[in-house]
Amino acid sequence: MSATPSASSPVAAGAAPAPQVSLALIGVGAAVALAFQVASRSPRLSILFLIGLLCGATLYHAAFGFTRAYRRLLFERETSGVKAQVVMLAVASVLFAPILAAGSFLGQPVAGAGAPAGWQVAIGAFLFGAGMQLAGGCGSGTLYTVGGGSARMVIALVAFCVGGFWASLHMEVWQQLPDLGTVVFGDALGWPGAVALQLGVLALVYALLRRWERPAEPATPVAPWRWTRIFTGPWPLLAGALLLALLNLATLAVAGHPWSITWAFTLWAAKVATAVGWDPSASAFWDGEFQRSALEAPVLEDVTSVMDVGIVLGAFVAAALAGRFSPTARIRPGALVSAILGGLLMGYGARIAFGCNIGAFFSGVASTSLHGWIWIAAALPGTWVGARLRPRFGMSI
Repeated sequence: MSATPSASSPVAAGAAPAPQVSLALIGVGAAVALAFQVASRSPRLSILFLIGLLCGATLYHAAFGFTRAYRRLLFERETSGVKAQVVMLAVASVLFAPILAAGSFLGQPVAGAGAPAGWQVAIGAFLFGAGMQLAGGCGSGTLYTVGGGSARMVIALVAFCVGGFWASLHMEVWQQLPDLGTVVFGDALGWPGAVALQLGVLALVYALLRRWERPAEPATPVAPWRWTRIFTGPWPLLAGALLLALLNLATLAVAGHPWSITWAFTLWAAKVATAVGWDPSASAFWDGEFQRSALEAPVLEDVTSVMDVGIVLGAFVAAALAGRFSPTARIRPGALVSAILGGLLMGYGARIAFGCNIGAFFSGVASTSLHGWIWIAAALPGTWVGARLRPRFGMSI
C-alpha cells in the first residue's frame, strides 16, 4: 500500500525529516526495559517481544497496511498494496509448509492457524471489513499507527478491545451456525499438493490484479538508496512483504503457532471487566481452561500481548527515527464517532471470525486453512460497505 505523508506514516521518498533522536532513545530504553522484564519470565517471550518490535518497525517503514490497500483496489483500481500481500502469502505458504508438515520445530510442537470454516467466519470478516474502513486501520494497522502517534487510533483501539470482549460473551450463539469444520488443505491433500494449489491460486489472483489495475502513472523519482533508510525509511512494499513473511515464520517457530493480534485486545478488556466486578464463570467462553488461565496470568505472560506491545514500541521508534512522530489530540467529531464505531465492529468481527487480517487471513492462508480464504472473501464486501459509509463521517472514500 502506498503511503501518504501524515503524522503517523512514513513520508514520501525524497523527503528527509530530521530524526527525533531523543524520542527514539526513549522508545529504545522502554523496549530494553520491557525486554528484561519479559526475559525474567521466559526467554521465549523475550524473543517474541523482539519479533513484535521488528514487526512494528516493518509495518511502519513499509507503510504495509490492509485498509487503504483494499479501498484503493476497489475504488481506484490501484493494486500495489494487494499485490504485495499476495507475494507475502505465497512466500509464507512455502516457508510454513515444512514446519507444519513436521508438526514440531526443535522439539517444540507447532500448529497452524486453523478454525472452522463457515458462516461465523464470513459474518465476522464482513463486520471487520466494514469496521476497518470506518476506523481507518485494521488489526496490525491500529497498532502501528498508535505507535506512530495517532490519537484517533488510540480511541479505535479501546473500542476494538471492547468489541472483542462483547463478542466473547456471545460466542456460544455464533458457534451454532453451520460450518464445514476445520479444513486444512495441508492435511487433506498433503503439504506439497496444498502448497502447489495455493501458489496456483495466488498466481491467478496476481494475474487478475494485473488485468484489473489502471495503467500505471509515471513513477515518482525515488531518492538514491542510502544505508540510513534502514532506520529512517521508507522501505519498499515488497521488502515489507518478505520481511513480514519471515517474521511470521519466526513467530510460528518460537511461539508454536503463527502470528495473531486480536486475542490480546479481548483479553485486556476482560481483565478490566474482572477488575470492576465481572464474573468470568458466568460466560461459557471465559469459563474455558485456556481463557481462565489467561485471565489469571500477568499480561506479560501472554504471547499475543507481548508481541502487540512490541509492535507499538517498534512503530514508535521507527516513527521517531523517521522524524514523523507528532501526535495531536485534536479529533473531529465525525472522525471520533467513526473510530469508535469502526473499533467496535472490528473487535466484534475479529472475535467471531477467529482473528483479523493477520490472525485469520495472513496466518490462516499461510497455514492452508480454508477459513483464511473465506475471511478475505467476506472482508472485501465489508470493505466496500464501510468505505461507502466513510463520507457520512466526513472522510473521503
